[in-house]
Amino acid sequence: MLNIGTPAPAFTLPDQNGKNVSLSDYKGQKVILYFYPKDMTSGCTKQACAFGELYPQFREKGAVILGVSKDSVSSHKKFEEKYGLPFTLLSDTEKEVLIAYDVWKEKMNYGKVTLGVVRTTYLIDGNGVIVKAFDKVKAAENPAQMLAALD
Repeated sequence: MLNIGTPAPAFTLPDQNGKNVSLSDYKGQKVILYFYPKDMTSGCTKQACAFGELYPQFREKGAVILGVSKDSVSSHKKFEEKYGLPFTLLSDTEKEVLIAYDVWKEKMNYGKVTLGVVRTTYLIDGNGVIVKAFDKVKAAENPAQMLAALD
C-alpha cells in the first residue's frame, strides 16, 4: 500500500466506454480510487452497488469515484449496465496501475498462493496527494467508510 502524504502515481486508462481517463483530469477534485478483483463477483458487486447508492452524497462532497480492476473494457461495460453504476470503471489489463498503487500482490486463495488484487481504496486530494489509504477493506462497508473519510 502506498503511504499517506505521497503523490498519487499518474495514470491514463480506458473507461467502460473505451475513453481514456487520466488522474490529472480530476485536478482540484477529491478522488476515491478503489481497486477491486473482478467484475460481477459477489464482493465486488456489493462494493460497486454501495458506491452507486451513495454516489449523490460523494458528489455533494466534491468527490469522484474511480473503480479499477484488470477486467476488460467490455466486461466493465456489462458490469456498469447490469447494475446501473453511475461512476467510472477503469480497465488495467496490463496491471501497470495495479502495480504502481501496490495492490497486485500474493494472496491465499483456497489454500493456494496466487497473484491478485488486494481490495484497496485511496482518497486522493485535489492536488494529487494520497490523504487516506485503506487496504484489505470489507467490500460492503468500504463505500460508507470512504464517505466518512471525506469529512
